[in-house]
Amino acid sequence: MLVLGIETSCDETAAAIVEAGTRVLSDVVVSQIDVHKEFGGVVPELASRMHVEAISIVIEQAFNKAGIAPKDVDGIGVTRGPGLIGSLLVGISAAKGIAFALNRPLCGVNHLHGHLFAAFLERQDIKFPFVGLVVSGGHTSLYHVRGPLDISLIGKTRDDAAGEAFDKVAKLLGLGYPGGKVIEDQARGVEAGTIRFPRALMKKDNLDFSFSGLKTAVMRQAEGMFGVSKRNDIPGSFHPVASPGEGDEINEGIRVIAAAFQDAVTDVLVAKAFNAAEMRRVDKLIVCGGVAANGALREKMAAEGKRWGIESVFPSARLCTDNAAMIAARAETLLAAGMVDGLDFGAMSRW
Repeated sequence: MLVLGIETSCDETAAAIVEAGTRVLSDVVVSQIDVHKEFGGVVPELASRMHVEAISIVIEQAFNKAGIAPKDVDGIGVTRGPGLIGSLLVGISAAKGIAFALNRPLCGVNHLHGHLFAAFLERQDIKFPFVGLVVSGGHTSLYHVRGPLDISLIGKTRDDAAGEAFDKVAKLLGLGYPGGKVIEDQARGVEAGTIRFPRALMKKDNLDFSFSGLKTAVMRQAEGMFGVSKRNDIPGSFHPVASPGEGDEINEGIRVIAAAFQDAVTDVLVAKAFNAAEMRRVDKLIVCGGVAANGALREKMAAEGKRWGIESVFPSARLCTDNAAMIAARAETLLAAGMVDGLDFGAMSRW
């Protein structure tokens, strides 16, 4: 089955053609990071407008790179949610138009389930059941995946998602946006030393996450080390206290805080993921979503996996971020099972 996937849940406009749910014929992504960077985060109205500008071009490029015509596709999958309503509606409207024009089946895809199925694009040997950890800017969720149509949510964040915490701490420290990469860069090769931030909800049978208190702990630590120094030149910063370039002592302090923060987040993710895998008696963990590109998290998961005898599987960095290939891969399983949506479904900000 040849499936066209369309993804517009946040600030990436993406389209892809995937064959049999595993073979990527094309995967086109247009990112808006440079546009939203000056605001310190994604501006929903601006994001939806930019999707409108890019969607037709991206879909056309996907067909051209795959070397096929629109009439060659067997079905269409589009992200229905969760995400920004305005952004989602752009992709959904385009998908409905194509499905109607070509008389092809269409299905709305859960974006988070799409992340789980990104792993199958590079590892066709993955067997069910497994535990999946989706960790991104908007979500931190644990799933027990017994089969392609049997996916249960077993843990979720109660406040900030892990990626959201990275972004907020980066703003707080005056490091800019997006936070994941800048925090990882600052923390690379640095020991947290005497700084240890809290790890919340760490009882073994609790699979939920909470990162809001960690963000506050970082703020208090930074205030104690540097005081409060308002920086109006850092877009989106709500409480900046310091930034690189203000002296070697501050630079080193920023790096130590970044390392301690990253340690805390990755420790929680690793502990809860392996607890979930043990509780559900599975031998594989799929770790996906934008934060899954973090090198420290990958190293800790691999090391802990050896200790537990559980393999941790990460998609490549490109497939960890939002993309349409994962949406097409997930759609293939739904379409094959006859789970087709009519042309009257809407977007879902939450799912």
